[in-house]
Amino acid sequence: MSAARAVVARPAWPGAFVKRPDVQLFMTSFLGLYAELLCIRWMPAHVRFLSYFTNFILLASFLGLGVGILSVRSSRRLPLGPKTFSLVFLFAAILIALTRFELKIGSAGVLYYGAGESGSAPPENALVLPAAFLLVSLLFVCIGRPLGVLLGQVTPPLRAYGMDIVGSLAGIAAFFALSWFEQPPAVWFFGLVVIVLLLSGPRWLDRVVMIAPLLLAAAIAWSIGNPYWWSPYYKIGLTPTDDGYGWALNVNESGHQAMLPSDRKEPFYRSPYELFGSGQFQHVLIIGAGSGSDTAIGLKYGDVKHIDAVEIDPVIARLGAQFHPEQPFSDPRVTVHIDDGRSFIRKSTDKYDLIIFALPDSLTLTSQFSSLRLESFLFTEQSFQEARDHLTPDGAVVLYNYYREDWLLRKLAGMLQTAFDQPPYAISYGGWGRAGVLVAGPRLQTLLTQRPELAQPYQEVRAPTPQVNEDPNAILLPQVGSGVLARDNPAGDVDPSPPTPATDEWPLMYLRNPALPGVYIAGLAMVGVIALGMIFGLAPASARKGFSGHMFFLGAAFSLLETRSLVTFSLLFGSTWLVNSLVFFAILCSVLLAVFLSARFPVRPSRPLYGALLAALVLVYVVPQDAFLSIGMLPLRYGLASVVAFLPVFLANLVFAGSFKGTGPRADVAFASNLIGIMVGGMLEYTSLLIGYRHLLLIVIAFYVLSALLVRPWRQPETTEEEVERRMPVAVAEP
Repeated sequence: MSAARAVVARPAWPGAFVKRPDVQLFMTSFLGLYAELLCIRWMPAHVRFLSYFTNFILLASFLGLGVGILSVRSSRRLPLGPKTFSLVFLFAAILIALTRFELKIGSAGVLYYGAGESGSAPPENALVLPAAFLLVSLLFVCIGRPLGVLLGQVTPPLRAYGMDIVGSLAGIAAFFALSWFEQPPAVWFFGLVVIVLLLSGPRWLDRVVMIAPLLLAAAIAWSIGNPYWWSPYYKIGLTPTDDGYGWALNVNESGHQAMLPSDRKEPFYRSPYELFGSGQFQHVLIIGAGSGSDTAIGLKYGDVKHIDAVEIDPVIARLGAQFHPEQPFSDPRVTVHIDDGRSFIRKSTDKYDLIIFALPDSLTLTSQFSSLRLESFLFTEQSFQEARDHLTPDGAVVLYNYYREDWLLRKLAGMLQTAFDQPPYAISYGGWGRAGVLVAGPRLQTLLTQRPELAQPYQEVRAPTPQVNEDPNAILLPQVGSGVLARDNPAGDVDPSPPTPATDEWPLMYLRNPALPGVYIAGLAMVGVIALGMIFGLAPASARKGFSGHMFFLGAAFSLLETRSLVTFSLLFGSTWLVNSLVFFAILCSVLLAVFLSARFPVRPSRPLYGALLAALVLVYVVPQDAFLSIGMLPLRYGLASVVAFLPVFLANLVFAGSFKGTGPRADVAFASNLIGIMVGGMLEYTSLLIGYRHLLLIVIAFYVLSALLVRPWRQPETTEEEVERRMPVAVAEP
């Protein structure tokens, strides 16, 4: 037997129950996407350092898949493959179970909820991000190696790519179903067990080697996750408060909110009713209603006639309905809505006497493709303008939170001043977190006229430390300053220049000014070093020489385009997990449609196709994201927005499918080049912190131009038996 045929005879999944390569490819892609989503949901739930870096897990998965595909062309035996996949996952589970990492970020220019609550973090925690990135990368190398073999065995290339996309869609659907039914991580791991069992060898020893570690990982996941509820966003825990009056709710290892009687809550909750008086508000909207404290105080101290309580997390709202001592969500005057706050305002036709932005402070991102947080689009100038438009003629908007930095209170005050054409009234508190209240709207003008002593410019009148004989409820939050806070008032800010306002194109409330914070620079540098080390350490020289610049730039451009699309739909439809899942699913469906058309028709990366793609990108760049928000008819608004947003995505998929169609015997290297390009595009997504999401499209256009310059003359190679054998890279080692 020739060496080539010996290589061909070595399977991707040795002895698997499923023999057909195309079905194995489907299942391998299912496994890859399912495992990726599991890592993104599970790891940050226990290591809160990762809650704001979940897209680093995504980058690691793409790197691992790409390097794994390239490495199968190596003649070396590597201790990474199907049998070690389960062992690597078990190692990750043990590491997470035995270690709790603290996050300490000292920069005052960017804020993270819960960052550094303990005041310090052990020095070794600086290794959390690189360790997690490397571990996830190696995990996906184990999947990428059989994937690379199967890309060589399933022909033609578009058929292989189509099976990969269908498997990915199935993986998303499976994990979506588990999230929908709020299943715990132990069940997620059993999903891995099922798919790996179908791909394991026929001998009982093979099955034990591949299944036993995953069963142990599932047991670990159950042991550390059993006391918790698992919402689509968080791991949620409840513990009785020390004083026995209520419950403390924590998410992803951080204290988040407390369900206490109204008279034991912080004073800023009562601020709108103390300023304007009880019984002054008939119809109130509370955004970020959480477990019900804001609602309970509105009912008790405000004597509100009706409250619309909006909360994005269904589990937190349900726990509030069950455990809050005053049961505010059971009151007939309250209607609970599970929705994104910005989306609810946009869809509502009601007018409100009072709109409260009630501590909507998330510990997670909108999706794994974006550095936006769940509440990012709530705190923009355009969002405040929409809230203004939903006020009655004598209504008010109130914001309160633990703002933690003086510049953040000042930044929000400036945005409210722009939205309402008047500076807001501010109250600030001392103690931990530097709580603050901001009030704006027509009713504020009436109040300042009636009480001119409140119309004085904001100033701080005392130290932020508790004084003797203060109100027991305020002892931890002494009032430090109050007054009308204009944009040019430093308000205790050490920098006299006003912070940059957050807008729908730069929705970054927690970043003082456009910048790339040092924590991200260090993280991206770490990603680059590990990526180069893995590519040069695991991928053979022959694969690196065949690296496709054309496919690389297609991947980098599409990654940024996908990010922009997800951000656009988060703005238009809401930042819920359901919206993001459906958008991601729709993007993959558009990929599948492009594959189908390319297989049936002579689609190629031609000048007309590139011209149409670039024209569509220019259209998306020229048309602002919020241009469709003024369209009154919802179906027309969403229809036009979807067409404009998805047109470049579909055309980009046609370019890729036409290019991949002609890769011939190097389909695996082309696919790996594309995956590594996607990873690099994901790294460049952080440039949005500097330039905003709209200007990301300029980078997308530049990358597509580069891909066009690097495209080779299109051809459809003859698929001879000899070429098929050459396309089959060295199969994965059996460690």
